[in-house]
Amino acid sequence: MSRARHLAAAAVLAPALALSGCAGGPTTRLLDAVAAEPQEILATHRIFVATTRATADDRKEVFSGERSVDVNYARVDVTLPKVHEPGKVEHPRAGARRDPARHFAAGEVALYPAREGFRRALGESLKRTRGRALVFIHGYRTPFDNSVYRAAQIVHDSGYHGTPVLISWASTGRTVDYIYDNNSATVARDGLEDTLRQLRAAGATRIDIVAHSMGNWLTMETLRQMALSGNRDVHDSLGDVILASPDIDVDVFKSQLRRIGKIDWPIFVILSRDDRALLASSIIAGNRPRVGDYGNDADLASLGITVVDISGISSGGDRLNHAKFAENPLMVQLLGSRLNEDQMLDGNSDDITRRIDGLAQGLGQTLGSAAEIIVTTPFEVINIAVGGRR
Repeated sequence: MSRARHLAAAAVLAPALALSGCAGGPTTRLLDAVAAEPQEILATHRIFVATTRATADDRKEVFSGERSVDVNYARVDVTLPKVHEPGKVEHPRAGARRDPARHFAAGEVALYPAREGFRRALGESLKRTRGRALVFIHGYRTPFDNSVYRAAQIVHDSGYHGTPVLISWASTGRTVDYIYDNNSATVARDGLEDTLRQLRAAGATRIDIVAHSMGNWLTMETLRQMALSGNRDVHDSLGDVILASPDIDVDVFKSQLRRIGKIDWPIFVILSRDDRALLASSIIAGNRPRVGDYGNDADLASLGITVVDISGISSGGDRLNHAKFAENPLMVQLLGSRLNEDQMLDGNSDDITRRIDGLAQGLGQTLGSAAEIIVTTPFEVINIAVGGRR
């Protein structure tokens, strides 16, 4: 790390740690909403959950930040209010109950006492969604309720058409528990692998993965151990692997990719140079760069992955610029455009430019005139100006 970068990092470390993480929210109670009127609800999304969290003592919390030896299974029906704005997860103020007319809320929660029941429910949903599944893996400092709401926001704002499955590992939701959270993500590797295999057995023909922040550590470690096992039953069903703001040491990431070996499915890294949460993380990790704010796109692309640099777009309501992939209206809709494609994007610059331009025109002025996205593939660099002159 350069001296200038080190000084800048030190200057933001304290406030970043105070604010950092992948979720906010005033309460950890999932079941804490007042009654809703149907006309106040914009949409309801059913989120399937596989979690390595322990059952919470407070039944309204459902699952806690403690670790479970076994994987637990559930489904949550999440309602969105008619006042919802793309890129936002509407929360109540601290101390207030959720009002489904103004906030994301859990309408119903069902627990599956056995994995067979969970698999059957997945199978029924997959039949309705042409075998497509999206696995979302949250990041650091995320309590259970916020992991559910973020999954529902991504599904809704992206317009995703498949079966959503949340992998919720045992994060405490507390800033001071960075090391605990990292260890919890590591503990969840077998649970994620088993869930991917269950999806395949339940009838999934395409499994896309979207991971955020520390959830990328869990994702890459699981893909690595699956490669080591030599079992390709899930490997052949993987679609896109989208790594948003990866909180992984760059050297570790490269070693994981080397062990995974030949990649038969697209891997995308979404990064941003102004990610203050990852700047703080790099200090904790001995001033080593993280993948999510790495300064050399071409180096990452040389590993056979596609790098999407979104440093030039706004972050929405995220002061740390750590959740742009979900909170910027263009990015979350571009994500949905990608995931809903029947065919894989071939990396052609004209195709990528056309798709982003079409979304930007539909979103009007939400991006500003200076926004740009830089896509670096193993073959070329594509610089796409949004809302301004190319």
